[in-house]
Amino acid sequence: MNGEYSTKSMREEGGYEVIKKAIEKLGLRHKEHIAAYGKGNERRLTGRHETADINTFSWGVANGAVRVRRDTEKQEKAYFEDRRPASNMDPNVVTSMIAKTIILWKP
Repeated sequence: MNGEYSTKSMREEGGYEVIKKAIEKLGLRHKEHIAAYGKGNERRLTGRHETADINTFSWGVANGAVRVRRDTEKQEKAYFEDRRPASNMDPNVVTSMIAKTIILWKP
């Protein structure tokens, strides 16, 4: 699953700054998210073959465990993609964790 996520504020003017702050929060809770993102994910997230390393949080434009598309950067708004969840993850758990982290959690 490549989850594409946005909030209303991410899709409006100034949204890119909101996206970057959300991604920073995800990075601070990386281990908690990985633990809930599916069994066997360590076999997929090896750091090789265009995958991220499971132990290291990374993000970037057009690459990283959490990815911002080039058109999002150019438009300075839209969404980001969390590429860490495995196909066997529980979508309710993953979506809830992301929402709690980026919307409710105050680091």
